[in-house]
Amino acid sequence: MPELPKTLTDALGALLGARFSRSPSDRDLHGRNETHFPPAPPDAVAYPETTEEVAAIVRACAAARVPVIGWGTGTSLEGHALAVEGGVTVDFSRMNRVIEILPEDMIARVQPGLTRTGLNTELRATGLMFPVDPGADASLGGMAATRASGTTAVRYGTMRDNVLGLEVVLADGRVIRTGSMAPKSSAGYDLTGLIVGSEGTLGLITEITLRLHGQPEAVSAGICAFEAMAPAVEAVIATIQSGIQVARIEFVDGATVAAFNAQSGAAMPEQPHLLVEFNGSEAGVAEQAARFGEIVEEFGGGPFQWAQAAEDRSRLWKMRHEAYHSILRQRPGATAWVTDVCVPISRLAEAVEETAAEIAAGPIPGPILGHVGDGNFHAILLVMPDDPAEISAAKRLAASLAERALRLGGTVTGEHGIGIGKLGYMEREHGGGWDVMGEIKRALDPLNLMNPGKMVPTNAG
Repeated sequence: MPELPKTLTDALGALLGARFSRSPSDRDLHGRNETHFPPAPPDAVAYPETTEEVAAIVRACAAARVPVIGWGTGTSLEGHALAVEGGVTVDFSRMNRVIEILPEDMIARVQPGLTRTGLNTELRATGLMFPVDPGADASLGGMAATRASGTTAVRYGTMRDNVLGLEVVLADGRVIRTGSMAPKSSAGYDLTGLIVGSEGTLGLITEITLRLHGQPEAVSAGICAFEAMAPAVEAVIATIQSGIQVARIEFVDGATVAAFNAQSGAAMPEQPHLLVEFNGSEAGVAEQAARFGEIVEEFGGGPFQWAQAAEDRSRLWKMRHEAYHSILRQRPGATAWVTDVCVPISRLAEAVEETAAEIAAGPIPGPILGHVGDGNFHAILLVMPDDPAEISAAKRLAASLAERALRLGGTVTGEHGIGIGKLGYMEREHGGGWDVMGEIKRALDPLNLMNPGKMVPTNAG
């Protein structure tokens, strides 16, 4: 077992008792990830219950020069929470309460370990909801740390748009509050925006103030098939440019549909599909759906299969949310290189078609799907972990996809974040701005103890 300074283990043992663990099972659990990155377990795991305990953990680790890594539910896809330089993982699963719901202000204050579905369960009686939906039942702290988005971003925005304020423990143990409960502010630097998306490299989030939204009066969802990929994507572009207020508009290719059919018992034709949802008043939803249907017909898609009943809609989106695992099961023994990019909506068809053609010409399968309503799509590259040629092919395809996104004026990640998987593209995307990120890191974390090895240049700290 790796050695931690005795002063640190004594201090954290006295602070947390049995909630400070060095057991192999705890360490292994917190060294795993959802995709292809090798395990990187921490030296110990701490389970705090209060902000004061988090601050004390950070102060003790700072005194001992030991890294600190935040942990929500472990569902990130780019190795964000792996302890690549060892240290203490701070697991927020015990800090999972709703602190306060203010229905009149459409605001909730929550602890970081609460999941998005847990919050929405608490909100059912209020007529409000929290709409950001990355698919996995992620923790809200992790979602804020990675600036998560998902299927509903086209209508409701990402975590950047829905976090009003934070409580954060900085690298030296100071506790600060950012933002407020006001709808907007012009007071000073946007520290909330700085922390949201910083992936735990600047501090640990211990409380979040969230913007809520009204539950829609009416919801309608459906699917439609297209003969080819290009017209499906062109229909998405036309829909967005026409101003139709879709709540979700998802694209899946034929290979993804085959995985749906195999794993969910669906009977969809194995062609590209769009999955859509409309929220609003009864009249508004009907009008939006009719206008969208006209666009689909113009691009040769359809007919629509509408899911009006709540249970039918739940099945539809459950199938979409489980797409990653359904695709993975299509090739037993394989692991996944999961990558995502986001491009301007006008370049979306070009990006998707070029990516599909390159994958088709290569040696490994790579289904494509995504939240194309906001220009974001994913390729799930399936490789055998003991086949160097396949791993090399996945690396080439992932790099090519990232370069394509940048060439088209986009970003190397629309929602997965940087972690360790996308670190090599940061200078190419941000230029001198990446150095500025490193300077901010050094100012707030001069010892480079907060989730080191992620986000910023390796000399930051």
